[in-house]
Amino acid sequence: MPAPSNTFKQALKDGKVQVGLWQALANAYTVEISAGAGYDWLLLDAEHAPNDIPLLVSQLQAMKGTASHAVIRPPIGETWIIKQLLDIGAQTLLVPMVESREQAEALVKAVRYPPHGVRGVGAALARASNFNRIPDYLQTANEEVCLLLQVESRAGLAALEDIASTEGVDGVFIGPADLAADMGYLGKPGAPEVQAEVEKALRLIQPHGKAAGILIGDLSLAKRYVEIGATFVAIGNDVTLLANATSRLLADFKVAEAAKPAADAKVY
Repeated sequence: MPAPSNTFKQALKDGKVQVGLWQALANAYTVEISAGAGYDWLLLDAEHAPNDIPLLVSQLQAMKGTASHAVIRPPIGETWIIKQLLDIGAQTLLVPMVESREQAEALVKAVRYPPHGVRGVGAALARASNFNRIPDYLQTANEEVCLLLQVESRAGLAALEDIASTEGVDGVFIGPADLAADMGYLGKPGAPEVQAEVEKALRLIQPHGKAAGILIGDLSLAKRYVEIGATFVAIGNDVTLLANATSRLLADFKVAEAAKPAADAKVY
């Protein structure tokens, strides 16, 4: 019995657009609700969300059996944390702040078992191998790992073609928020100068046979990115959805309350 098939990785190879949603509330209930909505993938964020390994395990468990694929973003691209994330059952990782071919090559090694990489051999104790109930896990796991690298700085853009051409990398994700900050447009990822670089980057990735991805809350921009070839696109996040919905509900109530006739008003 081999390692579980990574359907998300195959979809990217086939050029099928995968629509995702960011998960930053660090909560299994939220992830379960979002997975039931029908997104192709959910990003479990351990870089900017208050996630740790046990919390991520619970979120992976909440997604089991759903149509949504789990992508985990570690806080940093270090071998030790990547090893733990793979062992808890993550098959797709989105590694932030990648800026060179050397870094990309090191990350490829981090997700592979020896002799092709440096991933520690401890899956017999781990959820990834169904606690050693998958007899061929070690022999088949490498092929089912999907490695996505996040480029989000001017240095990363300068090395983009080197990163995208690295063997073993499955996709490159452009991070507009950090890129905007690095370009001098802090908090303005929609600035024309930033958008020009984003579009250029998305186009540069594809000729190397790698999937191009991005997160953007502007649906018109998301559609634009898909039109120019992006295949994994996140269109929002759980924090903003909840914050906006709760604020809007209270505002709507106050408007309705203000419009209500006074109790002693005469109605003709």
